[in-house]
Amino acid sequence: MAPDFHYSNRSERPRGPVLSALSAVFPGIRAVQEQVEPYAVWWESHNRRALTQPGPLWVALGDSMTQGIGASAPDRGWVGQLSERLTARGWDHRLVNLGVNGARVEDVLDRQLPTLEALATPPALVTVVIGSNDVVVRRHRRGLVERFEQLLDRLPAGALVSNLPNPHREARAVDAMLRERDAAGRLVLVDMRGDGPRSWRGRLASDKFHPNDVGYADMARVVERAVDRADVVD
Repeated sequence: MAPDFHYSNRSERPRGPVLSALSAVFPGIRAVQEQVEPYAVWWESHNRRALTQPGPLWVALGDSMTQGIGASAPDRGWVGQLSERLTARGWDHRLVNLGVNGARVEDVLDRQLPTLEALATPPALVTVVIGSNDVVVRRHRRGLVERFEQLLDRLPAGALVSNLPNPHREARAVDAMLRERDAAGRLVLVDMRGDGPRSWRGRLASDKFHPNDVGYADMARVVERAVDRADVVD
C-alpha cells in the first residue's frame, strides 16, 4: 500500500507576510519556523514506513501541533509522546500523522479526511486537534462552527476530537457541540478546555505560541485520558 500513498504534510499555502516579517525580526519565531519543512518531511517518511507494517492503525488529523512544531524533534510533540506511551502500555500500533502546519478546519475537510477515507485499512483510532488557526484570526472565525459541524459529520464514529481552549464565542460553540455529540456516543471529547494546563508558563517554545516538549507532554496526557475512555488500547 505504501507506494500508492502520496500524501504531503507540507502546506499548500505560502507563509504569510506578517509571519515572515516576525521571523526576520525575532530569533525565537524564526527558530520554530525553521522546523516546519524538516518536520513535514520527517512525517512523510514515517507515514510511508508505517503503512508497510502490520498492526492497528492510528490516524492523527490536525495542524502544526499535531506535527509537533515547537518540540525538540518531530516525535516529541503530543502525537509522538502519546504514541510512545501507548506502545509502552502494550498497544503495538502504526501511526499515520496527516497534520499540516497552518492547517484550518477546511484543510482537514479538503485534504486530510479524503486521505483518511482512502486508506485501505480502517483505523482503530482517529484523533483530531484542529481549529486554533481558525479561531485566532477574525476572518477565519466566520463560519467556523458550520465547518466544524461538517467535519464531525464526516468523521468515523468514535473519533477523538479536541475542543479549543479559547475564550471566543465560536470556540465555546464548538465545545458545546462536541459535548453534545460525546454525550450521544458519536465521538469522544478530548477536553483541552477542562483538563489542559491552567498555565502555559514554561510550556511554550521560543515563539511563545507553540508548545515545547513539556507542553506537549501535558497535551498527550489529556488525549490519553480520552483514549482510555474510548477503550481503544486493550
